[in-house]
Amino acid sequence: MTQLSPFLRFNDGTCREAMEFYKGIFGGKLQVMTVGESPMTADMPADKHNLVMHSMLTAGKVAFVGMDMMRDKAIVGDNVGMALDCGSEKELKTVFAALADGGDVFMQPEEMFWGGVFGVVTDKYGVEWMLNFQKKVMKKPAKATKANMSKR
Repeated sequence: MTQLSPFLRFNDGTCREAMEFYKGIFGGKLQVMTVGESPMTADMPADKHNLVMHSMLTAGKVAFVGMDMMRDKAIVGDNVGMALDCGSEKELKTVFAALADGGDVFMQPEEMFWGGVFGVVTDKYGVEWMLNFQKKVMKKPAKATKANMSKR
């Protein structure tokens, strides 16, 4: 295996708009194929030809795929989220602010017990993003021993 790419399903023909939004944040290269540009065009009704059959955004180590749903309606929920490890606190705050524009902030970025700066936001397309910048090396808690357990 070389790379795992998260897959986003969009309702109501918003895939292209959402992927362009993400490209504006992350930069990189966006590839988009519509139903009308695919071999399936003859088998699909004309009102589906502008829907995105497949798209992929690649920007450095960030890569994910998206499409408009045609078979059934995607259920937006909390079963899938995007976890992004940022290279700096500044990058985290910049990306967080861009994703929060029109979205819903669950947790503002703040320093956490594991040594990271962490925040959670759901963007305007219903995708949850967990952003982390590991500011300090994560330390493991001391092992419990009989001696220090008896002190409790």
